Amino acid sequence: MTTMTRQTTGLREFKMPDVGEGLTEAEILGWYVQPGDTVTDGQVVCEVETAKAAVELPIPFDGVVRELRFPEGTTVDVGQVIIVVDTGGGEGDEGTGTGEAGTERATPAEAPAAPEEKAAARQPVLVGYGVAESSTKRRPRKPAQGAQPTEAVRVNGNARPEQPPATPEPAPAPASPEPAPATASAATAPASRPLAKPPVRKLAKDLGVDLAAVVPSGPDGIITREDVHAAATSAPEPGQQPAAQGEPAVQQAAAETPEAPAAPSGAQPARETRIPIKGVRKATAQAMVGSAFTAPHVTEFVTVDVTRTMKLVEKLKADPDMAGLRVNPLLLVARALLLAIRRNPEINAAWDEENQEIVVKHYVNLGIAAATPRGLVVPNIKDADSLSLAGLSTALSDLVGTAREGRTSPAAMRGGTVTITNVGVFGVDTGTPILNPGESAILAVGAIKPQPWVHKGKVKARQVTTLALSFDHRLVDGELGSKVLADIAAVLEQPKRLLTWG
Repeated sequence: MTTMTRQTTGLREFKMPDVGEGLTEAEILGWYVQPGDTVTDGQVVCEVETAKAAVELPIPFDGVVRELRFPEGTTVDVGQVIIVVDTGGGEGDEGTGTGEAGTERATPAEAPAAPEEKAAARQPVLVGYGVAESSTKRRPRKPAQGAQPTEAVRVNGNARPEQPPATPEPAPAPASPEPAPATASAATAPASRPLAKPPVRKLAKDLGVDLAAVVPSGPDGIITREDVHAAATSAPEPGQQPAAQGEPAVQQAAAETPEAPAAPSGAQPARETRIPIKGVRKATAQAMVGSAFTAPHVTEFVTVDVTRTMKLVEKLKADPDMAGLRVNPLLLVARALLLAIRRNPEINAAWDEENQEIVVKHYVNLGIAAATPRGLVVPNIKDADSLSLAGLSTALSDLVGTAREGRTSPAAMRGGTVTITNVGVFGVDTGTPILNPGESAILAVGAIKPQPWVHKGKVKARQVTTLALSFDHRLVDGELGSKVLADIAAVLEQPKRLLTWG
C-alpha cells in the first residue's frame, strides 16, 4: 500500500501504513512533532498501537510539518492520511505561501527532488520506509516578539487564520538564556508542545504534573520519566503558582492563592466506568471468540510431583555454564514440552479448513502467553526445538522482556505452533486455556506448592503442580493428547529423562 502521495503544491501526505497480518487500523498514541516543525527522512514522527504492538512510525521524506490530521487517541484506518509535510520550500512559516495548505505555492517547480529519490531508493520495512540517520530535533522558533505566522497552518483539519507578513526588522542582539517575561502579544502566539513519549505523558497525568513546566533532560529536548518525578517532588502545593522569573516579590505573594474548596463529602463516586475496546484487548477478544467457537476444545489435567525439577533449577542456577542466564521452572517446562512434541510430532499441527488438510509442522514456534499493560500478547520463539538449553533461556528472557515493555512486533506473534501459559505466577492451580488461533495445543502451568504426597511409600511434603493441556479435537484425539500430557509430566517428575529420552 502506498503510504505517501506527491502533490504539485510541494505538499506530501503520509498515510497510516499497512503492517500486514490482516490489521486494518491503528490508534495514534502520541505525536513527536507539531505543525511548523522540520522533519528529516527517517525521523520518527509518531507512535501508533495496532492490535498486536506499539510501533514508532518514521517519515520517508524531508520537509516542514503542515498538518496533523488526527489528534492523539484517535483510531485511524490503514491508508488514511495522518500527516501532511511541505517538501517544497523547507522554510516553514517564513517561506512564501498563500496561506492555504491546499493552494499552489509560488514556485512548485523548484521543489528539490532529492527526498523523493531517497524514498524510492529505500526498502519498505515493518512500517514506513526504514530509518535513515537523522535527529529528532525540533525546528527552531524564530518569531520576533509579537510576530505571527505568515501562513495558515492546519491542525486536525482546521486552518488557523492567515496573518499579514511582518515587516523585516534588524536582527536583535543575542538574547539572554533566561526566559523573558510574557507579554500580551506573546501570549497569543502558539506554544510549542512539550516532547514526551506516551508513557511519560501518562505518568505526568497521574502525578498531576504539567509537562509545559518540566525542564527536559533527554536528547533533543525530550522529557523523561526522571524529569517528571523531579517536577512532581518540587511542585508547589495545590492552589499555589510559582512566580514568573523577574516579577517583583509583591506579585509573587499576590499570586499565592488558597486551596480550592474540597468536593462536598456527600458526593457519590461513579458507579460504572466504561473502557473503550480497542488495540490488543479488541484483537484478543476477537481471536478468543473465533477460536472457542471454531475449534472444538478438549482439556486434560494431570497433577505431578516436580520436586526433582525444582532441585535441578537450583543446580542450574549455580552452574558456571548458565551464569548470567535466567533459570526458572518455566525453562524446564518449555524443554519438557518440546521433548514431548518430538516424541509425538502429530500434536504440532494445524487445521486447514479451506483445503481440508491437516498441516503437520516440522518445526516448533513456541508461544509464551504474556500479560502486559496493553493486554494479553502471545509472541513466539522461532524454531525453539533447535535451541540449546542456554539458547532457550536467552530467547525466553528476551521475549518476556520485550513483551512487558510493550515493544513486541507483529512478526514476533506470527506463525506460532504451540503455546505455554504460566498461570501459576498468579497463584492459581490451573485453568482451561483457549487455543491461540491456528495452533493445535496450549499448555497451562499451575502454581508450584508444597503439598502432602506419597513418596517411596510415605506421605511427605513435596513440590507439586497441576498441568492442563487444551487441544483441537478436530486433529488431536484423546489418545494423542493424553500421551503428550503424560510425557510432559514424566519429564518434570524425573528431569533426567531430558537426557535419556532426548
